[in-house]
Amino acid sequence: MFTGLIEDVGEIRKIERLSEGLRVEIAATLALDDVKLGDSIACDGACLTVVALRPPAFAVELSHETVRRTTWQSAKVGQGVNLEKALRLSDRLGGHLVSGHVDGMGRVLRRTQRGPALDVVFGCGPEILRYVVEKGSIAVDGVSLTVNAVDANGFGVTLIPHTQGKTTLTDKREGATVNLETDVIAKYVEKLLHKDGALDRELLAKLGYLK
Repeated sequence: MFTGLIEDVGEIRKIERLSEGLRVEIAATLALDDVKLGDSIACDGACLTVVALRPPAFAVELSHETVRRTTWQSAKVGQGVNLEKALRLSDRLGGHLVSGHVDGMGRVLRRTQRGPALDVVFGCGPEILRYVVEKGSIAVDGVSLTVNAVDANGFGVTLIPHTQGKTTLTDKREGATVNLETDVIAKYVEKLLHKDGALDRELLAKLGYLK
């Protein structure tokens, strides 16, 4: 698990095409002394397993499923990557619970500078928007953000100066794609309230939502 609080922006050094996925080497200023082979690091929001360590760089491998669902399908050498090491149980949860399992991709629709803050509107499909609520949390390229507004086409967030300076989101121009992960709690709630594809009215009644 992760928090969506980015620790470093790394740089892609090498991309190797595998038969069904990718092997990627990433250079980072992120401290790697407590990282071992098999550990997880969130890279642009995708939870990836460390398969090689050559500080100040590490390598990860992506399955065909991860490549298909994320912006890693169009990754390029020299590109910046948001990095976060896995959460320790003793750490503060400053963002929100992020699994690193990307739900799908979105696209930057609009950017508006408001003083030092940057408002960004992202477009995405209904399969993602069904879990997005105003003032809820969402991870964009691994960054934990608060949703300001939602409509049928997408959602808006605000990037404070700290987020602008510590992540790659400032570099995302209109039309750029991003990885999106919605709040996992919403998915579990939906699952519990549905039975065989239909609303579970018995459970809703027990919870007091139906009279």
